[in-house]
Amino acid sequence: MIEATLCFILDGSPLDRILLGRKKRGFGEGKLNGFGGKVLEGETPLRTIRREVEEECGLKISADSLRPMGTIDFFFPFERSFDHHVHVFVATAWDGELRESEEMAPVWYAIRDIPIEEMWADDAYWLPLVLAGRRIEAEFTFGEDNETVVDFSIRES
Repeated sequence: MIEATLCFILDGSPLDRILLGRKKRGFGEGKLNGFGGKVLEGETPLRTIRREVEEECGLKISADSLRPMGTIDFFFPFERSFDHHVHVFVATAWDGELRESEEMAPVWYAIRDIPIEEMWADDAYWLPLVLAGRRIEAEFTFGEDNETVVDFSIRES
């Protein structure tokens, strides 16, 4: 199982905007998502998310600006190489200039207008909880098309 990270960057007072990136290549190409990626050997999830956000959209997030929101296990029984254990974070402070990278094209959306239909199917189940400030532990299993959620559980922690 691949260990990975995912961060949703939020803005406003009260929080009313979310930064999403359209994946330009690789796993999840074409979908909107938060920013993140694989935990490298010897790296902590906290270090990984800081590195990945900067690589993918140019923003620098300090460790104390990241809030851990839980973990999600994704199971793809028809393509086990896609299985992921993901550490989810939110951030509300950053430095640097937002930019597009080879991997992601970042766009701000109003939280009330998130285009959930352009994201992974599981996001509709758990992202509203995280955006409401709830910590979660979740599992999602995908069907043969590697797109459809066929089973899931979400526990608030």
